[in-house]
Amino acid sequence: MRIDKFLNSVNITKRRSVAQDMISNKVVLINGVIAKSSKNVEVGSVITINYLESSKNYEVLQIPTTKSTPKSLQADYIKEL
Repeated sequence: MRIDKFLNSVNITKRRSVAQDMISNKVVLINGVIAKSSKNVEVGSVITINYLESSKNYEVLQIPTTKSTPKSLQADYIKEL
């Protein structure tokens, strides 16, 4: 699954366009490498998002099969490190 779709479907970002904007501004990294929108996410990857004052790391546990997942099931797909 593409990184921009993944961020949206597991409720890290509210909209896919927000995820694409974050990626174009080079604040999203996958395994320490700056991500492009077309980069695929795999199980076990570590996603880092650098916000203005902090950064958050997420480990991918599984890839969602639906377009969106309930926020209550977010822990099934990602783990915050």
